[in-house]
Amino acid sequence: MAVPKRKMSRSNTRSRRAQWKAAAVNVVTCVNPACREAHLPHTACPACGQYGPKGERRQVLDA
Repeated sequence: MAVPKRKMSRSNTRSRRAQWKAAAVNVVTCVNPACREAHLPHTACPACGQYGPKGERRQVLDA
C-alpha cells in the first residue's frame, strides 16, 4: 500500500473532502399532457409508460 512522504495539510485535506457531497436526484416532468408526473430522465414514465415527446409511437408496454 502507498505511504505518503509528507504530511498533508488541513486545508488540502478539507478541500479534498469537500468534493464528496451528495447531489439531488434530477427529475423531469412527463411530456404527456394528461400525465405530467415526475420521473427520472431517459426512462419511461412509470405512471403512463410514455418515453419522450413522440407520443403513441414510443409507448412502452408491459410484456
